[in-house]
Amino acid sequence: MKTLLTGATGFLGSAVLRCLVQAGQDVRALLRPGSDRRNLEGFKVEEAIGDLSDPATFDAALKECDALFHVAADYRLWVPDPDTMYTINVTGTRELMLAALRAGVQRIVYTSSVATLGLNADGRPADEETPVTFKDMIGHYKRSKFLAEAEVKKLVDSQNLPAVIVNPSTPVGPRDIKPTPTGRMVADAAAGRMPAYVDTGLNIAHVDDVAQGHLLAFEKGSPGRRYVLGGQNLTLRQIFDHISQIAGRKPPKIRLPHNLILPVAYLMEGWSRLTGTGEPRVTVDGVRLAKKKMFFSSRRAREELGYSTGPVASAFQDAIDWFDRNGYLNR
Repeated sequence: MKTLLTGATGFLGSAVLRCLVQAGQDVRALLRPGSDRRNLEGFKVEEAIGDLSDPATFDAALKECDALFHVAADYRLWVPDPDTMYTINVTGTRELMLAALRAGVQRIVYTSSVATLGLNADGRPADEETPVTFKDMIGHYKRSKFLAEAEVKKLVDSQNLPAVIVNPSTPVGPRDIKPTPTGRMVADAAAGRMPAYVDTGLNIAHVDDVAQGHLLAFEKGSPGRRYVLGGQNLTLRQIFDHISQIAGRKPPKIRLPHNLILPVAYLMEGWSRLTGTGEPRVTVDGVRLAKKKMFFSSRRAREELGYSTGPVASAFQDAIDWFDRNGYLNR
């Protein structure tokens, strides 16, 4: 089986790549010319040069492919030019799905995000059916993923697009090269660069478990149906306790109110825009997101796909070990 994979050089995408190769699939990866290919080392992967911002490259990349795993996305909590994010996440996804229809692709797994799901005000774990609207989306990343998922659903309903939708929560683990916003938080905490915390919560899962969930969705999922691929719900205080224990450091004890951090986030974003130094350590959207506990249930994926996850401590251990070996803790 010939499978096109987007995002193969990234954190989650490279974990999906390993699952596909282990399952015996013949993988072709859509890669930008200047992509960092370290996560591809040791794997026989056919390269298709292209870009999600350039739909003209999609037809050639999908030629003779039976399956498509669309994992790539522009994942940032702060962007100086939001149009780029919408071009990649929304327009790129729609055009890639249309190209897959033209190519006669038989099965698609589209990687959405729990960012598109509703949240319960009382902190109860949300799921695929928790009510949500576009107005609930905070920040350009969430809005772009919400719109992209809507495009996929529309094509499932109108053109029988054979796409299963997966909604990963917060993957943690090795090979987070960039790193992702969550990976940066883990590395900073392990290095002792996180002196305080806010009252929020995340659903943490090992990146390899989430990747395995993609393969299960490919094998057993229903087109158009969502599947949350998550793990354990933890407060940020509990997350830092796990990390500190592994790293041999004292966890942060100071809890900062959200309203105290928000002005700092505005200042840091302003400085980033002025100096062009990239994504700030604290973002306005990040602070706003932290006002709610992002807890989720993977019950549907467990019952319908056979999805399962290992201990969350293993995810943190593997991540910290990898960051340590690759020098991230000394930066």
